[in-house]
Amino acid sequence: MTDKLLIAQEGAIATLTLNMPETRNALTDADLCDAVVDAMGRIAADQSVRCAILTGAGSAFSSGGNLKHMQEKHSIFAGDAIEAKDAYRTGIQRMARAIWHCEVPLIAAVNGPAYGAGCDLACMCDIRIAATNATFAENFARVGLISGDGGAWLLPRQIGLSRAAEMTFTADPIDADTALAWGLVSRVVAPEALLPEALDLAGRIARNPPRQLRMAKRLIREGMTTRLESVMELAAAYQGACQQTEDHTEAVDAILEKRPPVFSGR
Repeated sequence: MTDKLLIAQEGAIATLTLNMPETRNALTDADLCDAVVDAMGRIAADQSVRCAILTGAGSAFSSGGNLKHMQEKHSIFAGDAIEAKDAYRTGIQRMARAIWHCEVPLIAAVNGPAYGAGCDLACMCDIRIAATNATFAENFARVGLISGDGGAWLLPRQIGLSRAAEMTFTADPIDADTALAWGLVSRVVAPEALLPEALDLAGRIARNPPRQLRMAKRLIREGMTTRLESVMELAAAYQGACQQTEDHTEAVDAILEKRPPVFSGR
């Protein structure tokens, strides 16, 4: 695993830290994108992981695209239009898909600016918590670009079409309090409380059985784009599977016996 992405696991909680503070965790670095894709695959395959936190090292969550890469026509900004399209599909879009489809519940602990692709990255997670110094900007137009990583699909589903259009067309940043009022984040906390708050939330998620958490996440994701009847059909199949698990039996027994449950993932 590259040191551009740090991974630490304590119990059932994995913490992933974008570790390129010198670029404010810019996402146009191929090694970083590859590391995130690999990490999503690893935690999805590991039933011991019940929740994951994504945050950034240094003063920013992620600055999005690297301006030097843009100026020098490097990385995904290199080549002609066809080459750039292919670079997006195999680079940052591949990362976006890996995060979006990861079965493990993901919390974005936004510790500073989340700009452009960094804002979209936060939207790929299930829950967002912001420090008071966090800011969010869908600022692609400011650098003569559009969102190339799915932001036009992600952001309206988080804050509604009108507010997403305002952020996109003006390219202006919003502060943490506005993000809270608009529903982009669940809560705003002091910078020093950000990771403890994220870990506390992750712990309350991770106390639940892992397979059921993953199925619940999939139902929520399917519900964003699928008819109610289709989601209910999927829910019926999942529910039938859940009822056959040892963890379901343990959960019911623990409640009736007034003791903490011990889940095995089976």
